[in-house]
Amino acid sequence: MRLIVYTGKGGTGKTVTSCSTAIKLADRKYKTLIVSSDPAHTLDDAFKLHNIDGNRNGGLNNEIKQIVSNLHALQVDPINEISKRYSKILTYMASIFSSKGIDETLAYEFAMMPGMTQVFSLLRVEEVMRENSYEMIVLDMPASGEALRYLYFPKLVGSIGRKLSGLMGAFSGFSKLFQAFSGISVPENVTRYEHDLFERLNFLSDIIKDNNVTSLRLVANPDSFSIENAKRTYMSASLYGINVDLAVINKIMPAPETQNGSNQYYTNWTKFQHGKVEEAKANFYPLPIKEIPLHSSELAGIEMLRVNANLMFTDDQDPANIFYHGKPFSITQENSNKLCITTKVPFTKKENFDIKRSGTNVTIRVMGPTGYIVNVIPLPTITFNMKLMGANLDNNILNIFFEKTM
Repeated sequence: MRLIVYTGKGGTGKTVTSCSTAIKLADRKYKTLIVSSDPAHTLDDAFKLHNIDGNRNGGLNNEIKQIVSNLHALQVDPINEISKRYSKILTYMASIFSSKGIDETLAYEFAMMPGMTQVFSLLRVEEVMRENSYEMIVLDMPASGEALRYLYFPKLVGSIGRKLSGLMGAFSGFSKLFQAFSGISVPENVTRYEHDLFERLNFLSDIIKDNNVTSLRLVANPDSFSIENAKRTYMSASLYGINVDLAVINKIMPAPETQNGSNQYYTNWTKFQHGKVEEAKANFYPLPIKEIPLHSSELAGIEMLRVNANLMFTDDQDPANIFYHGKPFSITQENSNKLCITTKVPFTKKENFDIKRSGTNVTIRVMGPTGYIVNVIPLPTITFNMKLMGANLDNNILNIFFEKTM
């Protein structure tokens, strides 16, 4: 079984990429499920389900539905999931706030902890994977800079749960914290739900950290904003231990020499985009890059998604493959004051690079086959109060040293 997760900035074509991959997998006879928890119900639009069924009411409504042979889709409604499966916990949490005089409507809003809607969406994925009824699951993550934290949350909570055997879970700890002054006791069924929730988070954690099962794939456009967003996600994934095996650069305009009657406006944009693609190849090295052209019409409906899938994955390529296995970044902490970030830098020699820090990034300037390449590496939070002390390069491996200063 494989779990393939697509993430990226909003508007980069993440949903189209996810749907195209799912169609390609289904065409290769894998029993495939595509899952989205985007509140905009993007799967309905991508597959044109309202056209297939004659009306939008025939689309996906929190239930699994067949799209084509070997392909099913699930549009998760996080609020519906919580209401159906965890309403007792939510009601109990809200009652604590309500007992302190908070309006009931607001009490329910406070009870819904930040990011928890996405955690409950992931639990629906866990349920499907536990049933083992699909060979491939493609997850279209909502566009959010916090997406990776939602993926890492089960691993974190699962670890805490195993260590703190006397604590029944995050909700239990939270509720007991307020029990002293709320005067509301913890219902027995809430404790049971909490225990079940921990068990499911542990199972989900095992799935996400298994690099032979789960792959994260980055989606970006050939522009500075989405590429920078993807680079920071790439760094975060490495820190969280989630394997990134592919990057997809979408909506690339054709080269100027292939454009009929092109004017200077489009020529300038095209040159800019192709420069960004080359920059991305260096920035994401050694991650494989898929370059997808800008289509001449909207990418919606089964056939258009299939066309896009065949551009992403040629006939001899299986989307289920793990295209890269390894960490682009690693951090070694010598002690509380010193650490080293190790990263791979392409196409350079010891004498052909320089490095400097600029705020929360490190800029590496390296000599490539066709000239200098600039690679900007986002730094983890731990280095923000540290000073860049130096760097050395050996066989395309760059070691960057940081130290706290008094």
